[in-house]
Amino acid sequence: MLLAIDTSTGTSVAVVDLAGGILAERGTNDTMRHAELIGDAIRDVLSRAGVRPADLSRVAAGMGPGPFTGLRVGIAAARAFALGIGRPVVPVVSHDAIAHAWYADGGAGRLQVVTDARRRESAVTDYDGLDGDGLPVRLEAPRLEPRDAVPAPRGIRLDADTVSAGSLGLVAELAVATGRLPVADDEALYLRAPDVTPSAGKRVLR
Repeated sequence: MLLAIDTSTGTSVAVVDLAGGILAERGTNDTMRHAELIGDAIRDVLSRAGVRPADLSRVAAGMGPGPFTGLRVGIAAARAFALGIGRPVVPVVSHDAIAHAWYADGGAGRLQVVTDARRRESAVTDYDGLDGDGLPVRLEAPRLEPRDAVPAPRGIRLDADTVSAGSLGLVAELAVATGRLPVADDEALYLRAPDVTPSAGKRVLR
C-alpha cells in the first residue's frame, strides 16, 4: 500500500493498494495552487482510507512531464513525506498513469497521450499497449511539440488535463510487485528550463 502524489497538471493524491485498488483519492485540475492544496489532500486521503503513515510501504511521485513550478511541488512533497516515514520513493512517468488507466478501461492499440506544457507547447508520449506485467509500453521518451502541430498519431490521441494519482499509484504497485523498479528516472521531466532563473547579481565594488 502506498501514497501517490502527482502535480504535473493539477494536484492529485491517492492511497493505493495493489489488491484493494484505489482506496481514496482527491484531485483538482487547478494548475496554480499546488502548494496550498497538497497538504490537505494528503491528510484527507489518509483519513478516508483509514490508513496511518506508518502503514504505507512507499510513496509514488509523478515525475512529469510537466511545468517546472507545479511539478516540483509534488515531487518535493513526496520526497519529504517519504523521508518523514522512512519509506522509499517510487518515481513514475505521469503520462504512464494516463496510459495505464486508458488501457485498463478497455483501450487497445497505439495511444498518444498529450498534456498542456504551456508556452503554446504540448507534452507528448506514445504508447503501444500493456506488457506482460500490466505496465504501459512507452515507445519513446516524453517530448515537447508545438501545441497546434502535434504529429498525428498512428492510433488514438488522448488529450488529458488531469493525471490520476490513483492510476499513478497502481503503476507503482505493479512495478513493485513484478520487480520492475525503477520504472522512471529519479529526475523530473521538465522538458525545458524553468521560466525563472536566478539573476547573475550585481558586482560590488570596494
